[in-house]
Amino acid sequence: MANCYVGAKEYFPGIQKIKYEGPKSKNPLAFKYYDADKVIGGKKMKDHLRFAIAYWHSFCADGADPFGSGTHIFPWNVDAKNPMDAAEKKMDAAFEFITKIGAEYYAFHDRDMAPEGATPAESEKNLMTLTAKAKNLQAQTGVKLLWGTANVFSSPRFMNGAATNPEFGVVALAATQVKAAIDATIELGGAGYTFWGGREGYMSLLNTDLKREKDNLARFLTMARDYARKQGFKGVFYIEPKPMEPTKHQYDFDTETVIGFLRNYGLDKDFRMNIEANHAELAGHDFFHELETAAAAGFFGSVDANRGDFINGWDTDQFPMSYYETALAMYTILKIGGFTTGGLNFDSKIRRNSIDPADLFIAHVGGMDTFAVGLQVAQRIIDDKVIPDFVKDRYASFDSGDGVKFTKGELTLEQLSKIGTDAGYGKTGITSGKQEYLENVLNSYLLGL
Repeated sequence: MANCYVGAKEYFPGIQKIKYEGPKSKNPLAFKYYDADKVIGGKKMKDHLRFAIAYWHSFCADGADPFGSGTHIFPWNVDAKNPMDAAEKKMDAAFEFITKIGAEYYAFHDRDMAPEGATPAESEKNLMTLTAKAKNLQAQTGVKLLWGTANVFSSPRFMNGAATNPEFGVVALAATQVKAAIDATIELGGAGYTFWGGREGYMSLLNTDLKREKDNLARFLTMARDYARKQGFKGVFYIEPKPMEPTKHQYDFDTETVIGFLRNYGLDKDFRMNIEANHAELAGHDFFHELETAAAAGFFGSVDANRGDFINGWDTDQFPMSYYETALAMYTILKIGGFTTGGLNFDSKIRRNSIDPADLFIAHVGGMDTFAVGLQVAQRIIDDKVIPDFVKDRYASFDSGDGVKFTKGELTLEQLSKIGTDAGYGKTGITSGKQEYLENVLNSYLLGL
């Protein structure tokens, strides 16, 4: 657990380090289910879950939306002398929050941490100045960097994309940011580096050379990978799928699409998925589906933990609160051996009208508790073997006789056809999938029965 940090000024006064008090606690600033050192399946909760705090939503998102200006007052901006002074104070506040909430990791975009300068060189200088401060704070607190990334989507210069922009000069400017962000990630010991193509897509095919844009994106990713490896980066590169919003269509639509893209361009050895629950919903999938898809293909990496609003239908980035969703998510993750370099990054933001300083803590407490419940339910599913054994038995015909030959590719279509002809119709295929039974079993685990 990270050591609690408070700089020259305490930005969250009156809030102590959040502790575990158990399910009967009525304290909103206490964990009810997340007991960091409790051992589940041979590993401590904190090591299973690897919680990370998203620098952007927690310390940059001010509550603004398309219909109104910001509502969150950040105390580190109140008496700041200039943007760099504000950034330094924001970092003090960030590490105070991260250590008080008890997370061991964080994630950042370059522009979250350091303000843009008048030139690319000044922007890089700003970033490396804040990187040096972050490195010092990491050493003081024990907090680690889960992954870093570059914001190449917010600036007007990226309105037509970054690596996929039709203007070569913009692609080059995107490279200056990505190179600097990779350098910062390496300096801070980041376990991964993430690409989210917020503008890497199109609004209209009438003005888009789709093949060229995809080729350019692959070329850019290849250059970034090669540079990072040359600089000694041993971590994982992540792609974060999202289907749309802000673009009409993004080239990283969903996990299957990204896997096809990576394999097509020979990037499948270095890149994995950073899967966000809300993005899965926007793609018409659920969180469980995207995780299972990545796991089945060997592309699972990390998670952006949040949820959407099925009624709103856009990227609301709310804190995860569904035990059902987190249980299924952790079931998939446990089945493949858990996280390696990735973790659960809270890409979640408090609501526009949640303006008390404590609200940021309360939201994270709820999200961490929700995943703690999910972890324990998932471990029970695995330990009791009812659901895993049912699935295994359902496919048992592929584990013996001609089924094994089919699985190993030892049958021709003619041979397979003859087996079907000899078997006849009979009762073949008339077997219950027992979906409702399995859903009832899952509910019993959720209720702790």
